[in-house]
Amino acid sequence: MHLAWIGVTSGRMKSDLRYSTGVCYNSFPLPTLTDKNKADLMRCAEDILLAREAHFPATLAELYDPDSMPTNLREAHERNDEVLERIYIGRRFRNDTERLEKLFELYTKMTAGVTAKKKHKAGARS
Repeated sequence: MHLAWIGVTSGRMKSDLRYSTGVCYNSFPLPTLTDKNKADLMRCAEDILLAREAHFPATLAELYDPDSMPTNLREAHERNDEVLERIYIGRRFRNDTERLEKLFELYTKMTAGVTAKKKHKAGARS
């Protein structure tokens, strides 16, 4: 989800993404998480960490080499992706276009109150 988001919100330097906390990170829309959502995501994070630990002393570069990523680590990330996407829309997304549509829908809702407050403050100063 976040890779799709930064793919359209970040700047670029040559072909590299220019990651900005204000534009890419702080603006990333998250749905409201229930206690169950949080517990499910926490379990996914633990599974990822346990899978990494099982391959100690491999480096992150070695673990995340697309050609040789350990099966248990890849599966832990797949479970995490599925849990996260189900939180957003109740199922897996079909593609990045669908992900971005949902993210921008949430972003619009997230910023609607901020925009209204700024307009109200600007009007009060006039």
